Amino acid sequence: MDKKLSRRTFTKAGAAATMGLALTQPVRVLGANDRIRLGFIGVANRGGQLLSAFLSHADCEVAALCDVNRTTLAKANQRVEGKAATYEDFRKLIDRDDLDAVVIATPDHWHAIQTIAACDAGKDVYVEKPLAITVREGRRMVEAARRNDRVVQVGTHRRSSELYAQLADITTAGGIGKITVGRAYRLSNMYPGGIGRAEPSAAPEDLNWDLWLGPRPQRPFQESIAPYKFRWWHLYSSQMGNWGVHYLDAIRWLSGELAPASICAMGGRFAVDDDRTVPDTAEAVFEFASGRLAIFGQYEASGNPAMPRGEIEIRGTQGTAYIDTRTFEIVPERGGQFQDRAPRMKPMKVEANEVNHDLTCRHARNFLDCMRSREKPRADVEIGHRSTTFSLLANISLATKMRLEWDAEKEAITNSKEANDLLDYEYRKPWKHA
Repeated sequence: MDKKLSRRTFTKAGAAATMGLALTQPVRVLGANDRIRLGFIGVANRGGQLLSAFLSHADCEVAALCDVNRTTLAKANQRVEGKAATYEDFRKLIDRDDLDAVVIATPDHWHAIQTIAACDAGKDVYVEKPLAITVREGRRMVEAARRNDRVVQVGTHRRSSELYAQLADITTAGGIGKITVGRAYRLSNMYPGGIGRAEPSAAPEDLNWDLWLGPRPQRPFQESIAPYKFRWWHLYSSQMGNWGVHYLDAIRWLSGELAPASICAMGGRFAVDDDRTVPDTAEAVFEFASGRLAIFGQYEASGNPAMPRGEIEIRGTQGTAYIDTRTFEIVPERGGQFQDRAPRMKPMKVEANEVNHDLTCRHARNFLDCMRSREKPRADVEIGHRSTTFSLLANISLATKMRLEWDAEKEAITNSKEANDLLDYEYRKPWKHA
């Protein structure tokens, strides 16, 4: 690990973008042997998992914790023996001048505001996937990272898998021939009750519900939204983003693609009777100018396997690759109609080194190392943005019931103003776009 650290002399003035606040405290300058001081925003569920991942590395310390739920916050602080400062409002954590980085695991609709504020305050950021809830938010996050020279790692942790990296070297070099299809599925039979149904009610006393909602419209609390079920509500998340971004990011990596040229998604609430506002069954198809498809299916009314093996399938003219976090296997192709039936390549199977199996810990390690070297991390914010864009465009196709044409350079939908308008949204006051 490179022990040389760049000096941190960036101003916090840009953090005014979130609410017009002027944050001007100097950023702490680290010595090469200093421990990296972290603040965590969102410490329930995935945030708790990230807390475990970072605590496994001796060269960092958890100095501050933030959550809008006081009970959740207190439990997280117990895990660090009560040594962390605690906050309900993330702005107070970001305002500290003794933190080197912020780890963000809040609901998706908060990622952009918090990441941009942290970057503008001179802090590096580890932010969970999906990067943002709109395409334009994602681009603003990239811009904030670049103008402040910040290290921003997105939580698509398969990017820290040596197994995936090895297969990517093979597939992008033509090792399985011309790739024509990559596909993956989110499978979970949630029929009949799904996330359940609940009536609007008063928020729990330990929850700051207004701050949970943030830039989204004001509405009463509902038990089928928080703390975790927000992932089935389109205003706060989506399963296309929650699960799809992991697999679509990997398909993009394994096929060497940047962005689709067109997108078509179909689906609906076909079987599950619950409060969700996203489909229980959906499939998105992405077509690339290079001549291939990526397919992601969200099947939440049936859970049987959709493929013979693995979590991702990459189909080439010479062989088909199947991969999960433990193994990849390449099955040779044989000629079909009018073709020679002989195998077109040798089979291959590779097992992961299980000592390095915890990819979240490895992803955290990569982030910490890049904070020292100032190199871009494996899931740099631009990578995370491009991969998240797939899922967000699929959601727009579902909402508009249209096949969308995508200009990846301009980041614009070219065949529908209605769809293009959904690339962003106006925040509820007093929250503002950066």
